[in-house]
Amino acid sequence: MALDIAQIRQQFPILRSGEIVYLDSAATAQKPESVIEAMDRHLREDNANVHRGMHILAERSTIAYEEARKAV
Repeated sequence: MALDIAQIRQQFPILRSGEIVYLDSAATAQKPESVIEAMDRHLREDNANVHRGMHILAERSTIAYEEARKAV
């Protein structure tokens, strides 16, 4: 199965213009829109250290962290 490079580039906001070819993934990997949206949602609604607090934000962050570990 061939990869649709144009479709894949559209998932990454920084690469959508088609002007950039990013080869420095060892330093920083570019994030697709879905990851940016998830990070934004977390930072706005649940930002707290996991396994560290006895408050609702830490609990929600811990649950999200553990669910991500299961998925991976």
